Amino acid sequence: MGLGRSGSGAARLLQAQGHDVILLERGDNAALQNKAEALRRLDITIQLGCPLELDRLEPWLDGAGEVVISPGIAWDHPTLNTLRSKGLRVRGEMSVAWDALQGIPWIGITGTNGKTTVTHLLQHVLTHAGLEAAMAGNVGHSAAELALEVLEGSRPRPDWVVMEMSSYQIEAAAEVSPRIGIWTTLTPDHLERHGTIEAYRSIKRGLLERSEIPVLNADDSDIRRHCSDWSRSGLRWVSCLDQNPETGDSAITVNDEGWVCQGAKPLFPADSLRLPGEHNRQNMLLVTAAALQAQVSAATIEAALRCFSGVAHRLEPLGSFGGIPVFNDSKATNYDAGAVGLRSMNAPVVLLAGGQTKQGDAGRWLDLIQSKVGGVVLFGAGAGELSDLIENAGFARPVIRCTDLDSAVPEALSLARRCQANSVLLSPACASFDQYPNFEARGDHFRRLINAVKDP
Repeated sequence: MGLGRSGSGAARLLQAQGHDVILLERGDNAALQNKAEALRRLDITIQLGCPLELDRLEPWLDGAGEVVISPGIAWDHPTLNTLRSKGLRVRGEMSVAWDALQGIPWIGITGTNGKTTVTHLLQHVLTHAGLEAAMAGNVGHSAAELALEVLEGSRPRPDWVVMEMSSYQIEAAAEVSPRIGIWTTLTPDHLERHGTIEAYRSIKRGLLERSEIPVLNADDSDIRRHCSDWSRSGLRWVSCLDQNPETGDSAITVNDEGWVCQGAKPLFPADSLRLPGEHNRQNMLLVTAAALQAQVSAATIEAALRCFSGVAHRLEPLGSFGGIPVFNDSKATNYDAGAVGLRSMNAPVVLLAGGQTKQGDAGRWLDLIQSKVGGVVLFGAGAGELSDLIENAGFARPVIRCTDLDSAVPEALSLARRCQANSVLLSPACASFDQYPNFEARGDHFRRLINAVKDP
């Protein structure tokens, strides 16, 4: 169910394994028709314009053995619950990939924020060590697509699978049990889907409980508060603060001399990773802990960190306009991620924000706007809501509302010159789905707009 990247990847993988596959998709437009035609040439049956309603599905259910859903379909959708009551197995695309990649150790990476940087950085470190490390999941290349490439022999069999896993993917793949699990952060997110922070946390924790070696960020207050009582073997903590009693002798920390340490043993200087922000130092420690468990030496980790250039759409430098640096932080799709981006910048910042607003506590984000931002330019469906939020918090500097990025970018660059800003930052604090298919498309659009006007 679902003709996105995950759904079409799962369909192709299952078909290659010898299954009869029927793919149902509620939408029906020219782009979907083109994708459907490509799959039909592989003898996969496609039905467009088929919503997730029981009476619309029944003609396709006769003889069905299981239902595989894309991450965008709610796990507790009433129609799925009815299918389960009829005895049908319901699972997600990640589960299909897990079965196909049996025998290859996984590193499962989850968290509200930070997981994309950790995924890219860890894959970079493992590859630098000479290992065949395949990256997939919630990073643009689906788990099923990766599994199909391995099955067909178009990709070498990986030594490690580095899998970024969202809460949507975890809850639909309860059998995934990574060799190493990494939990970066936990703040309220996706509550419109999961309902409560407790439910959201439980999904994330489940992945770590199934991991042979869980790696946890002791500097995240929620993770520390809810997991500090874990006494299981294999558990690894990391901390930039070096003051968390639960970190233990095996913890990866930063000492007073600025060295990354394993217990009391210095490994390499903490400034080996050049990315800005305390959050990136936490990301580095999480990667270090996992890479050590994968038998990568400290010297190799340090060398890999020093040549890592960062991740697209996460505080990505785009050059400058009139001498003012511009950064693409489109990956910031909630208030907490937006706060991380602002915290990494030197004041004053001109902030571009907006899109499809999410539930969550905007307090820290608003505080940083007050202390760091010289002016705000808002765009998209949530511009009005964000404008009210910011102005009601007492922000007295310019707040400009625009329809879209095409109109917002010139306003932001002009405002940056007027207020002598130290940077221009796209950090939307919102989902992208009001105007874009994903945050990558939003960031790519921003990059094109800046490339057209930036300093030579």
